Amino acid sequence: MKIFQKLSSLALAALVITSCGNPAKMAEKAELVSVNCDPQVLEVVADKIDAKVSVVIPADYFHPKAIVEVVPVLVYQGGESALEPVMLQGEDVAKNYTTVPETGATVTKDFTFDYKPGMEKSHLELRMAVLYKDKKTTYPSPYKVADGANTTYKLVKRDGALAYAPDAYQAIIPETGEAQILYLINSSTVRPAQLKSDEIKAFQEFLKNVKADERREIVGTDIIAYASPDGKEDLNNKLSGKRAESATKAFNSKINNKKVGVETAVNSVSISEDWDGFKDLVKNSDIADKELILRVLEMYSDPIVREREIKNMSQVFTILAKEILPQLRRARFIANIEFKNYTDEELVALVNENIEILDEEALLHAATLVKENDTKVKVYTQAANKFNSDRANVNLAVTLLKQGKDADAAAALAKVANKDAYYYNTLGVVALRKGDDAAAVAAFKQSSLKEAQYNLAVVDVVNGKYAEAKAKLAGSKGFNEALVCILTNDLAGAEAIVGNAKCQCKSYLKAIVAARQGKVDAAKAALEVAKKDEKLAKRAENDIEFAKVK
Repeated sequence: MKIFQKLSSLALAALVITSCGNPAKMAEKAELVSVNCDPQVLEVVADKIDAKVSVVIPADYFHPKAIVEVVPVLVYQGGESALEPVMLQGEDVAKNYTTVPETGATVTKDFTFDYKPGMEKSHLELRMAVLYKDKKTTYPSPYKVADGANTTYKLVKRDGALAYAPDAYQAIIPETGEAQILYLINSSTVRPAQLKSDEIKAFQEFLKNVKADERREIVGTDIIAYASPDGKEDLNNKLSGKRAESATKAFNSKINNKKVGVETAVNSVSISEDWDGFKDLVKNSDIADKELILRVLEMYSDPIVREREIKNMSQVFTILAKEILPQLRRARFIANIEFKNYTDEELVALVNENIEILDEEALLHAATLVKENDTKVKVYTQAANKFNSDRANVNLAVTLLKQGKDADAAAALAKVANKDAYYYNTLGVVALRKGDDAAAVAAFKQSSLKEAQYNLAVVDVVNGKYAEAKAKLAGSKGFNEALVCILTNDLAGAEAIVGNAKCQCKSYLKAIVAARQGKVDAAKAALEVAKKDEKLAKRAENDIEFAKVK
């Protein structure tokens, strides 16, 4: 606000004569002094109110022996806040104040007030007085320089963005059943005894049980035939191929047919030399030189070199030929099974009827299917207590936070042993709600979740770092992103988020956007929706955003 009045040259001449004779007369000519403030509407940022005030003093106004005391005062509902005075002195005053020459000057000072409740409806004024020969002459009235104060940033929502730790529940669980037959050295003939072994009988019984199980289905069988890694490689290639053929024929004849009742698609492959199987058998054996053998396998990848080096250990190779190699002349029957887990509908029913039979993953998934938070608490508590599940305790804390039970949420988090991104985001929300921003930031910085970035943006807003907050919230399309768009004067961005708002909170932001755009009717309409919330209605009464709307 600028208060400025020009006098006629005659009146100005009279003033000069008066002021030179009596400095106190300066107060009577207060209208000659003009005052400017940037901004003219004060704004609260990080609980501080900054103002840059300029006092313009004309030529021949300031008496060389006078001192002027300037006290900035923020007057608000419920009180006022005064800062230390700024002292101005004439050219003949021997003080260490700001000197104003007779030729006039513009004195600019930065003022900062600490925000107090009630300052939403306030104004900044300068109270001035002339000091001369122990006499204080007060200016007739204060200079009102700015209105205030805008507290829009305080609308930031501190509830925190929450994220549930995911479950690993599988609707279809792959399973396998396996048996094998052995061949004689250099032979691809399936011996009848091999198809009558206890292992094959158990495999047949397994397949029949799978066939009878409504939740299991045989989706195919892999037959993998091998040759042991001794002998020439080209011969082993042919031998393993013939074993794959004979094993497939035997499998279809003995197991995979209508008579037995198990019918499955078969995929047969051959592996010429079973070095992987060789390594596993040696590793699990009690052969004295097994570490030496394993080192040879690590040192050489060429199968010919491997075989040569191992055969050079004649005593060791004799043991291998007797105990290990015969087990590698084989064909494996691997049945691939799909287990159909509980459907979502079954899980919801079991939560109410027989929750005890559900394992950890089933419980964690079931909790995502139920709508009521009380039921979620029940399911997560079951998983936490029965399986000591860290994810269940984190998700229990999330649900409790949604219910406003912050202390209970903190207690659930205290039980978590393995702390991950979901834990730290939830821990940060607990701190954020308590107002412990330092602890909240420390926690959020240990989380890689996008929700943690959204939550860090809340602290940025509180600290006046609006651009940083906007970058973190980009794409979230929520209340806080719309708010930082307003705070960074991106009204189009804010309008894109709240333009179709129906809820009270977003309607309040919608009203602010409209008011700043000069759309009075739109602002009033949005305010009518927002005022259905009692707190927002009370806030709107003193909100300077709507000074031109009421």
